[in-house]
Amino acid sequence: MNIINISKQKIFNNQNQLFAYELIFRDSENHAASLSCSVKGTAKLILSSISSTELDKLLGQRTLAFINVDAQTLTKGILDVLDNKRFILNILEDIELDENIIAKIIQYKKRGFKFSLEHFDSSAEMIKKFSRLFNFIDIIKMDVVLSELPNLEKVKEKFKGTRIKLLAQNIETKEDFTKYSQMGFDYFQGYYLDKPEIMEIIASKEPAQVIILQLIKIIKDNDTTEQIESFIKKQPDLSFKLVQFFNNSKKFDVQVESITQVITLMGREKLLRWLMVYLYSEASQNPASKTILSLAIKRAERMEAEAQPKQKDKAYLAGMFSMLSSIFETDIKELMNHINMDHDITSLVLEKKGIFAGSLLRAEDAEKEYLKKIMLANFEKLHTTDLIYTLEYGGVDIDDSKL
Repeated sequence: MNIINISKQKIFNNQNQLFAYELIFRDSENHAASLSCSVKGTAKLILSSISSTELDKLLGQRTLAFINVDAQTLTKGILDVLDNKRFILNILEDIELDENIIAKIIQYKKRGFKFSLEHFDSSAEMIKKFSRLFNFIDIIKMDVVLSELPNLEKVKEKFKGTRIKLLAQNIETKEDFTKYSQMGFDYFQGYYLDKPEIMEIIASKEPAQVIILQLIKIIKDNDTTEQIESFIKKQPDLSFKLVQFFNNSKKFDVQVESITQVITLMGREKLLRWLMVYLYSEASQNPASKTILSLAIKRAERMEAEAQPKQKDKAYLAGMFSMLSSIFETDIKELMNHINMDHDITSLVLEKKGIFAGSLLRAEDAEKEYLKKIMLANFEKLHTTDLIYTLEYGGVDIDDSKL
């Protein structure tokens, strides 16, 4: 079971009503972890949790959530899967601003996201650092502990009457609350008002391969682009990889605005082919999956070349599907039952029958011939146990008396 710990702390408005929560993701040792850490190692857990049905349990159906973002988070495409009506992107105070980061902030702002500044210390240095961003910032979280009172008052006066709201952060005592309430702050956060609560969120329970196969089925069923987008956005790690692939593609020199845009520009057949590659390279834990992926692509291309014009796309998909059983521990019949795939593909995968059977057998013969040459050329390098395993898995009887 995939579980992540999330610390949530309430933020109140000036009517003492709940306005939002600040969410901080915790690692296995209960230390704060930024979203950028999730890009590197735990994106699947974190993004599954904040984009799943667990979100309503965590926040309620309407409450907003502040989440910390830094340079990596802004540039990796990970925010594309978030609901801009639920999340306020909280820019960390130590972010290194450059033209690329500023452009990304503007891009997300145009897409409807709200931004806040974290731990704003009201100093001249910080005002200068973020001066180019104030047109795109909605809330400044003014740290009342770090801010010198004269500086804090100047900043408050600077933004008085503007659209920017001010939040008094680190309210530790009743006196603090009274003081900053009288100063006219819009929002309040701190231990006096609410101590952070650690919550456990359960991420997606379905194996990655099942999710991808379900998506392949949705595409093959000619569902609408909106339905495909809706499914993809519920699988944030998949969304992230898709956007990353799109961004890295030299064919598309555009900024990603939505998953729908990615689907439209890629086209469904290209998306299907990418999903099959993703299935082999990302969802599989098999150490040989990289080599098997290369072999599967060659097989699929061979079968595509031999197929009739109207069957070429299906033949390619059939070739890719034909090797799935080699990389997943899950029974291939169980996987196929999840998606109710096209009859020609299912027959080929499960029984090696149907219109593509001949093409598959020819591909397998060519593969075996090549692998046979490699094995014979490198036979002396192979370990005895590896040879035994190979023979046993192949159903070849070994005469113990001759060992």
